[in-house]
Amino acid sequence: MKRYILHTPFSIYHFEAVTWVHSVHKHTYFEIIFILKGKGVHRINGNAFAYAEGDVFLLGPEDFHYFEILELTEFSFVRFNESIHKQLRGDKDHPWQPIIKALLNTSSQSRGSIVTDTNEKQKLHHLLAVLEAESANDESQYYELIRDSLMRSMLIILARNLFSQAHGRPVLKDSIEAMLIYIKQHIYRPADLTIEHLAETFHYAPAYVSLYFKKHAGESLKQYIIKYRIKLIEARLLYSQLTLSEIADEFGYTDESHLCKQFKKYTGTTPISFRMRV
Repeated sequence: MKRYILHTPFSIYHFEAVTWVHSVHKHTYFEIIFILKGKGVHRINGNAFAYAEGDVFLLGPEDFHYFEILELTEFSFVRFNESIHKQLRGDKDHPWQPIIKALLNTSSQSRGSIVTDTNEKQKLHHLLAVLEAESANDESQYYELIRDSLMRSMLIILARNLFSQAHGRPVLKDSIEAMLIYIKQHIYRPADLTIEHLAETFHYAPAYVSLYFKKHAGESLKQYIIKYRIKLIEARLLYSQLTLSEIADEFGYTDESHLCKQFKKYTGTTPISFRMRV
């Protein structure tokens, strides 16, 4: 399968098409796809979603997709890699940081377009219009500051829509999906993922949390959290220039040695060897 690589931290690709000319492919970067007009089918990771004007999709590294265009479609692809995500982190402890991290590491492909509300779509399209206009003047000394501010706003609005879709379901509080979403939102905060904390959050007895999770997820809570964290670390190793120390700090490990030990236990290789294989 073809893999597309982005050699700059950020780019916008705006075009119209009546036929999709790209084969099924993966990326090494994140991609926000705006449907400005047209109709068709967006096939993501083997799932098919009808698309129409106003829809917005978010794809991450390793997602594979292609379009079946049924009506002349105008696209705008906002592409960014891990390096711009690092710039967006800014103040490490700012309240919006875990929101953006959760968005970029939560699979939304089972839901198709992230945004369904017309007003929310309009807000995002206004931000896109400003972002495209500013990108045409990317040599300005203020360009990166404005770009990052617009991207931050765009990602937070996407996160609000994605997570409100889930939390708006009446039965979600009592479902395994609620726990899975919560874990992905708080994967960078180990203290929030203890059995005691989850029990308090979901109003279960601590002993019941473990039993409930294993019954519905098919593996223990501890194993699920570790495997999910390792998957994200693999992405960091493949698609970022972060050092092992920085990755360990980001995921709440006590030190680099602790990260390396756990990574090797679950993958059979060291982080350095894993990174060098690519």
